[in-house]
Amino acid sequence: MTASPSSSPDVSPDVSRDGSPDGSHDVPAGSSHVLHSPVISWFEEHARDLPWRRPEAGPWGVMVSEFMLQQTPVSRVLPVYEQWLARWPRPADLAAEAPGEAVRAWGRLGYPRRALRLHGAAAAITERHGGEVPREHAQLLALPGVGEYTAAAVASFAYGQRHAVLDTNVRRVFARAATGVEYPPNATTAAERRLARELLPGDEATAARWAAASMELGALVCTAKSPDCVRCPVAGLCAWRLAGKPAHDGPPRRGQTYAGTDRQVRGKLLAVLREAVGPVPQAVLDTVWNEPVQRARALDGLVSDGLVEPLDGGLYRLPQARPQTQPQARPQTQPQA
Repeated sequence: MTASPSSSPDVSPDVSRDGSPDGSHDVPAGSSHVLHSPVISWFEEHARDLPWRRPEAGPWGVMVSEFMLQQTPVSRVLPVYEQWLARWPRPADLAAEAPGEAVRAWGRLGYPRRALRLHGAAAAITERHGGEVPREHAQLLALPGVGEYTAAAVASFAYGQRHAVLDTNVRRVFARAATGVEYPPNATTAAERRLARELLPGDEATAARWAAASMELGALVCTAKSPDCVRCPVAGLCAWRLAGKPAHDGPPRRGQTYAGTDRQVRGKLLAVLREAVGPVPQAVLDTVWNEPVQRARALDGLVSDGLVEPLDGGLYRLPQARPQTQPQARPQTQPQA
């Protein structure tokens, strides 16, 4: 469950990049079924006991986890997830609160627009679906802040449906095992989606288990920096390993920076607002960063994103107004391992 960064703090553009003329990949003969059994068997033995995988989590617990895990490691998500579900066990509980409370409870998970989107999704679920997370992929996709990845993940993990769930871990497993390259492209391509559909088991129960198992394999064994091929259940079938593990020769892999960026300044400003019991004067916010142009730009960005509300008299607070719950077409990041 991972994601690649982008120039915008919370979204990742879906840009196709592939070395072949039409972006196509050939799936090795028979691999569409021989991979399933060993990977699923491995998962049954080695899967982590995560709270959103337990039956009591329900569809809402799955959805909350998918929002939180975008670009954020499991270890950081766990405590916030537990607190969130204890406070807001149903979508209606979250929808009844001001969106600023979602931002406050988000804490330091990063990319806080996810909190606003989750609040918007909760409001839409309450208004349109009687407070129950919808089962249908199209209905999930119509929720504010829900993109193709999250809709497929919730339908698969919460409802056991047959969908290709392509996060960065899965993409890396498929790139190595099926296409013989070390890393997938920086952004998900149409060719990868075709490959994922070709590798998808035919029946729903097996497909849902395959989605979770291939994701876990990428998170724990087929990792980005140090793949543990000795522990891999499909090492003998892996096209990349059989080719001698050729080094990545595609576009440079994007890395994340934080120190000194607008994102860091935004985080410092939000930290002050989260801790405040009332509106915060501009003079207090001015103390968090000594470069005034960058600080002003970061604050303007927070206001523009709906994460901060300006008030008369140079005061600022977390948002209190309820956002619109109309569907929004947004590119989407994917969860972290």
